[in-house]
Amino acid sequence: MRCMVLLKANAESESGALPSQELLEAMGRYNEELVKAGVMHAGEGLKPTSAGARVRLAGEARSVERGPFPLDQGVICGFWMFEVASLDDAIAWVKRCPQPLTGEAEIEIRPLYEMEDFGDAMTPELRAQEDRLRTGIESKS
Repeated sequence: MRCMVLLKANAESESGALPSQELLEAMGRYNEELVKAGVMHAGEGLKPTSAGARVRLAGEARSVERGPFPLDQGVICGFWMFEVASLDDAIAWVKRCPQPLTGEAEIEIRPLYEMEDFGDAMTPELRAQEDRLRTGIESKS
């Protein structure tokens, strides 16, 4: 099961405060464990929303809103991509995460859709296209 693990932002992360050397070292050790176990496929910290933008699509119309964005809108400040046997395995790994932010931190785990989840809508042609896309992405990394 592939899943995205989302670290929710807080006022500290949105301020642009960078992590301490101690936290960077602890997260490095944690990420090394994840990689050695074959769990982590990607992971990064995100700059505050003040450095970003949102693009809203409504039919043919496109509008842009530049950050910052309110914390109550599900803002994230980092992510990992995991591949695990089950949601329980992902939870167990997340519970081992070093304290990533000052005070309370919230990490959300969201399983990704797999081709099988789409049933008959995933035609052989769409499946072949998806396979080509994944191969192309993997060859670029």
